[in-house]
Amino acid sequence: MIAPALGLLEFDSIALGIRAGDAMAKRSPVEVLRAGTIHPGRYLVLVGGEVAHVEEALDAGRSAGAALLDELFLPSVHPDVVAALLGGRRGVGGEALGVVETATVAAALAAADAGAKGAAAELAEVRLADGLGGKGYVLFGGTVTDVEAAVEAATRALLRPELLLAAVTIAQLHPDMVENLAAEPRFAGRLRALAGAGRGE
Repeated sequence: MIAPALGLLEFDSIALGIRAGDAMAKRSPVEVLRAGTIHPGRYLVLVGGEVAHVEEALDAGRSAGAALLDELFLPSVHPDVVAALLGGRRGVGGEALGVVETATVAAALAAADAGAKGAAAELAEVRLADGLGGKGYVLFGGTVTDVEAAVEAATRALLRPELLLAAVTIAQLHPDMVENLAAEPRFAGRLRALAGAGRGE
């Protein structure tokens, strides 16, 4: 399982990422190790399990390869982040929406975890990398006050300013935008849905 600790290394080289993932698997008995490519030509290695094992795996991965773009270590990952990683999506509810957009996958997960832990807002969704040019974004829902607190906590978690691309809180999101966010997030998919509606499908 991914909990209690989660670690991630994000590489700008596929070859060096594969080498690092191999070193991580050989060094530490983590319960979960998943690796693969993301757009635009990056490589991710995600590990989960006991805190000491995840730390050891991350150390091995760092020493095995250069081209490390970003990294993440969450010794006590929030369960909503794990659910989002496994594909869980919640409808955006409440009176406000918070959006935190990041330059890397690791930064998006750090923001999601910090926002979920730092406020009573609900973590609605985490979108990562593919179809986003390597970026990530996190959605929070709830009261204006709670969402503002989640967005602030999320942005504070990013240790390098260049990793934060945007952070906004939108009060009273229009119902049409709520509907769009709940549906297929890619624009082409939204247009296909519109075409299907026009044909009575």
